[in-house]
Amino acid sequence: MRLLTNLESATFGGYSTNRWTWSSSPLASTSRASKSWQIRKGYKYRLKTNRSTGAQFIRFAGACRFVWNKLLSINEHRSVAGVPRLSYAQACELLAWWKQSEEYGWLSQVPSQVLQQCLKDLDRAYAHCVAGRTAPPQYRKKFRSDSFRSPQGFKLDGRMVSLPMVGWVEFWESRPLDGTIKNGTVSRQGRHGFVAFQVELELPDPVHPATAAVGIDLGIATFAATSDGDLHPPLNAYRRVEKKKARMQRRLAGMVKYSCNWKKQQRRIAQLEIRIAHCRHDFLHKLSTETSKNHAVIVIEDLQVRNMSRSAKGTMDEPGKQVAQKAGLNKAILDQGWGMFRRMLEYKQVWQGGEMLAVNPRYTSQTCPECGHVAKANRVQQALFSCVACGYTYHADVVAAKNILALGHRERLNACSPR
Repeated sequence: MRLLTNLESATFGGYSTNRWTWSSSPLASTSRASKSWQIRKGYKYRLKTNRSTGAQFIRFAGACRFVWNKLLSINEHRSVAGVPRLSYAQACELLAWWKQSEEYGWLSQVPSQVLQQCLKDLDRAYAHCVAGRTAPPQYRKKFRSDSFRSPQGFKLDGRMVSLPMVGWVEFWESRPLDGTIKNGTVSRQGRHGFVAFQVELELPDPVHPATAAVGIDLGIATFAATSDGDLHPPLNAYRRVEKKKARMQRRLAGMVKYSCNWKKQQRRIAQLEIRIAHCRHDFLHKLSTETSKNHAVIVIEDLQVRNMSRSAKGTMDEPGKQVAQKAGLNKAILDQGWGMFRRMLEYKQVWQGGEMLAVNPRYTSQTCPECGHVAKANRVQQALFSCVACGYTYHADVVAAKNILALGHRERLNACSPR
């Protein structure tokens, strides 16, 4: 438990600002330290595969893709006929019959639990669709998210891992693995194979070592502005190589489809996209880890990224306006990774024993943190805030971060106050 104690003043760039600091309650810290909790973490390592093991991975992933698509097709036909879809138990019975048949007997060469996990994933996808959380499950394509999961059968010996029906494979141990392995997932990205272990750890209930709270305003010109006055420039991982990728795709379009040179060019483009994703992940992980370690309470904007990046092309009857400009803005929004940054902060704050709040960002960039005056004219420029009522002037993104922190403090007090 963290308690709001006092208001500290600081100076950033010649301007004075305030921030609330938080301290731990001695009684709460004692009670929390005496408890323990279980968490599940993922450890991902790159495998040192050869041609034989790589072919086995492709075959296992292909079998999972076949079972997924086959069951999905059967359920679609049953839905058209008005018959309920197959449950997980019925799908397992059908899978056992397939293994004994002549047409699908090759499925017996794949570990049974790998295929059963695929059926569980499909059943879970249907459950999420019925609950309204996700869209209906889609057919899987070759070389798109090729992976398979097994709940047991993994053995570790130093830098060697024993995979079911594959044998011992060496991997790069980038960091030590702690906890009890619950399941393992083998995947492929480009030319490389990876194994990810989900482990279960029992840790003492954490108490965050920091005592400060911070508000964060996310943007495009400035990726993150904090209420402390820090400005973090964006990485723009895709924008940096956008022209290079366009040139590579134009070369691909002029090649004979499925020729050797066409396949080589496709692999080059895929490798470039993987590098973009890795750069974005590295940037977001470093920034979220630094923020989580230094702040016990983090308040962030509750941004609806899907709505913000929606296309403006409209329909045939009602065509949209400024479609090209909106498309460029959508590309810049999706290049930032706001949703991924929020998810990283959420689970890292849980591990650290901190707290993260998401507040409505409405009018945060138009409200003066000194007098509370709200006006569109307060935002003079993209990076300049000047209150028309009291004359307060500061960086616009930092002002928004201060207002976000104040909203989080207000919501926290309302949640803790007696009703």
